[in-house]
Amino acid sequence: MNRKTLVLPAVVGLLAPALAACGGSDSGSDGGDAIVVGTTDRFIATEDAPAPLDPAYAYDVGTWNVLRQTVQTLMVQPRGDGEPVPEAAQSCGFTDTGNERYACKLRADLKFSNGDPVTAADVKFSIDRARAIKADSGVFALLSTVDTVETQGDNEVIFHLKTADATFPYKLSTPVAGIVNPDNYEKNKLREGFQIDGSGPYTLEAEEKNDELVRAEFTKNPHYKGALSVNNQEVDMVSYKDADAMGVALDKGDIDMMTRSMTPEQIDKLSAASDSDVELVEVPGLEIRYLAFNTDAPTVKDKAVRQAMAQIVNRSELISKVYGSQAEPLYSLVPASVTGHSNAFFNKYGDPSVTKAKALLTAADITTPVKLTLHYTTDHYGAATKKEFEQLQQQLNDSGLFDVSIEGTPWDTFVPAERNGEYDVFGMGWFPDFPDPDSFVAPFLDKDNFLKSPYANSEIRNSLIPESRREADRLGAADSLNRIQDIVAEDVPMLPLWQGKQYVAARDDVTGVAYALNSSATLQLWELSRGVSG
Repeated sequence: MNRKTLVLPAVVGLLAPALAACGGSDSGSDGGDAIVVGTTDRFIATEDAPAPLDPAYAYDVGTWNVLRQTVQTLMVQPRGDGEPVPEAAQSCGFTDTGNERYACKLRADLKFSNGDPVTAADVKFSIDRARAIKADSGVFALLSTVDTVETQGDNEVIFHLKTADATFPYKLSTPVAGIVNPDNYEKNKLREGFQIDGSGPYTLEAEEKNDELVRAEFTKNPHYKGALSVNNQEVDMVSYKDADAMGVALDKGDIDMMTRSMTPEQIDKLSAASDSDVELVEVPGLEIRYLAFNTDAPTVKDKAVRQAMAQIVNRSELISKVYGSQAEPLYSLVPASVTGHSNAFFNKYGDPSVTKAKALLTAADITTPVKLTLHYTTDHYGAATKKEFEQLQQQLNDSGLFDVSIEGTPWDTFVPAERNGEYDVFGMGWFPDFPDPDSFVAPFLDKDNFLKSPYANSEIRNSLIPESRREADRLGAADSLNRIQDIVAEDVPMLPLWQGKQYVAARDDVTGVAYALNSSATLQLWELSRGVSG
C-alpha cells in the first residue's frame, strides 16, 4: 500500500510540547535487525578537509547528521520542532534579564560511550576547543557571542555572553556545541578521519574505502542518558553515488529507507504509485537554494551586474521546468514559513524584466554582454542541480545581456575552491542550523560568515543582527530582520532562488518515519523502529 503523508507545520507546532521525546537509552523497542538508511551524502577525508566529522569542523547537513546521532549537546530540537529542550542538560536557562548569562545543569550520571563520566569541565573543553580552533568551515561563528565559559562543580556550566543572544539555546543544540571526550580530542588540533567519541544515543563503527565513509553503523549506546527515546538497536547509513543507485537499493530491499537527495522523478513516481510497499513521506522543510557572489571579483563587483541578474531570473519558470511542485519561489534569504520573512526581492524587482535589467546596466555604464561562469557542485544537492543551472544559463543568455557558461565540480573540490575565492558566482544550498531567522541571516552576513564572503555591511553587522538577537520574542525582531532583507535585495551579495520541500521514502514495515527528519533536515534515526507491514 502506498501512503503519502504530509506533516503540516501548524499541526507539528501545536503538538511539539506533547511529542518532545523523553526517556533515554532504556526506552523504545529492540527493533530487530538493523534498519538500513540510504543517502547520497558523501563523507570524504581530503588534504583540504582531513577531519570531516570533528564537531569543531563539520558544517554541512550530511556530517551534522552523523554527529547528531553520536555526539550529545546540552540542548536538542524536540520531536516536531519548537524551541529547544534540555538533552545532556537537566535544565538550562538565562539567569539575567538581559539574556547575557546562560546556565545549564547536567543530568546525573552522564557518561561517554566508553563509560567515562561527562562533567562540566568536558562541556567547557568542547566549547572552548571549537572557538579556539576556528576551523575554516566557519562553524565556530555559531559560538561568536560567547565571551567565557565557567564551571561550578562537576555539573554546572555558565556561559557569559558578549551581548544579548536570545538564539543561544538553539546554538547549544547544534553539533559545534557537541560534548567530546578530552582523552580523544586534542585541544588545539582537529581529529582527522571518521572516528567519533561522544555520549549521544549511538556509537559509530565507520566502514571506510579510499578515505571515504561508505557505511556508518550506529549502535545503541548502552551508556546514553538524555532526552531522546531510542527505538532501535542499530541503524546503518549507506552512502550511494547518486539517487538512482539509492533507488535501486530500495527496490531490491538492500535498504529500508532513503533520504536526501531523491530526484524529482523519483518523488513523482513514488507519489503516483497505487500499489507499493514503500511509503513516501513529505515533511516540512526549510532548505533554500541561492546564488552567491564574490563581490570583490571584477565581473560582479559592480552591484548593477548582480541587480540585473536579480531582475532577469524567473524563479517560477526555473522551478516549473526542474522541480515542479517540489519547490517554491524564494524572494528572500529567510524562507516564507519562518518568522520575520519578507518578499524583499519581489518588492524591489517585481516580475522578471529584461528591459529593467538593461536599464540598470546602462546606467552603470556596464558593457554587455557580461561574461560570467556559474559554478555548481555535481554531487551534493541532488541530480537536478545541473538542469537547474542549465535553466539559469538559458534565462540569462536569452536576455542578450549576459554570456554565461556553467561548470560543475564535485563537492570535495568545490568547497575549498569556493572558500579560496576562486569562483565569481556559485550556487549553494542551505539547511538551517536551527529554525530561527537568525540562521538564515548571520551565517551569510555576519563576521566570519561561512561563505568567506568579502561583502560586509556595517549596519547589518553592528546594529541589525545584534538588535534582532536581543528580542526573546522573535516577532519583536521583525523590524530589524526586514531591514536586513531590504539591504540584501539592494546590494545582492546573494540571490535567493527557491525553497524546497523534503521527502523520505521507506518500506511500510518501518515506523517512526514521519519524525525521522525535522524541518532543518536533521536525521533523527532514534525515531525509527520496525512494525508490521500493511
